[in-house]
Amino acid sequence: MKKLILLVLGLLAVAACRDSEPAEPSYIVQVSLGSWNRPDYSADEIIARIDTVSSLIPVGKVIIGWSLDKEIYHQVGEYLHAKGIRMLLWLPVFAETEEVCENTPAVDLWGRIPAHYELAAGEGFRFNCPSNPQNAANVVALYDREFSDCGFDGVFLDRIRTQSFVSGISGVLGCGCPLCAERFEAEGVSLEKVKEEWALKADAFLSVTGYSPAAGFTFENPLATDFFRAKGHVVSGSVAAIADSLRTRGLEVGMDLYAPFMAPFVGQDYEILSQHADFIKPMLYRKTFAPAGMGFEYDLLREAVPGAAGYPDFVMDKAFLDSQLEAMAPYPCDKYPGIEINYYEGIVPTSPEYVTESLQAVMAYRFNGAVLSWNIMEAPDEHIACLGR
Repeated sequence: MKKLILLVLGLLAVAACRDSEPAEPSYIVQVSLGSWNRPDYSADEIIARIDTVSSLIPVGKVIIGWSLDKEIYHQVGEYLHAKGIRMLLWLPVFAETEEVCENTPAVDLWGRIPAHYELAAGEGFRFNCPSNPQNAANVVALYDREFSDCGFDGVFLDRIRTQSFVSGISGVLGCGCPLCAERFEAEGVSLEKVKEEWALKADAFLSVTGYSPAAGFTFENPLATDFFRAKGHVVSGSVAAIADSLRTRGLEVGMDLYAPFMAPFVGQDYEILSQHADFIKPMLYRKTFAPAGMGFEYDLLREAVPGAAGYPDFVMDKAFLDSQLEAMAPYPCDKYPGIEINYYEGIVPTSPEYVTESLQAVMAYRFNGAVLSWNIMEAPDEHIACLGR
């Protein structure tokens, strides 16, 4: 009943939004500093870049991290606060913390550590168990120890999921450790039965009978439905507890989310997460051929389970973008869809026309604004100037 009410309210909101004039957007920009110990930029370089960008578009928040160099944050924070811009720490949760924390890795249903995806230095996408209390405590302790005196107004939680289909089915059928098995059992799902069903059905375990933006994929197998519902509760429940702990410190909390159609596969339950976040950033990346890219992740799904039936041939056009904006509309927090504005040949082949089209779609829904992803330091100037127009 609760989801039905959310759906009705969301549809009413969408109708109201689409019938009104687009709002003036507020932008959040991201500054990726690289690895923990070797920041890619100096404070002066960051300040100069944000000064240029903020002269072109209205910047309300800057997400920056996750270097341990505190002096960068002190200097950048002083500059941002003088301009009325909030500074949020870019904080990874279930991955990328292996250099600074002793973590317990996530495993699949067969007890194996899924393969990782090495995108760049410091970005190995090696995921940790979402149920292990020490893993969660490590994240909060890391903030308290390294960042609490740096002048941050909030935190932006990244890697708040399990592995995706970049590791094949192993990345998605997990975590299967004893702690997670207990939490799944509490949700009414036996991971042993899931293993048995997978052994019996193989790819067909993930067959679907339909898709809609509001309801997502409808699984043919009821156990698959129960598994992903429970996985969303397990993973997102842990994220919610971490977010609540950080909010008690007076911090604004933003969350990095997969696009709605792929989020259940990685354990992201929008209904839970949106109640524990000040804002969400669904990564609506249509031109990204790397983790979180919508077409990239969907292609990996179908490659991982070629025997699964019912998956449509999605085209990553504006109509599909609209479907994802519609799906995120009902949830009760601020919404800043993530639009990629960086350009890398063969990986992120964006253009000013693509950026403009994406932003116009976001503005039509009168959301709070957009997150310009994922490193303003390297984004082409023409991809920013077009937004100012």
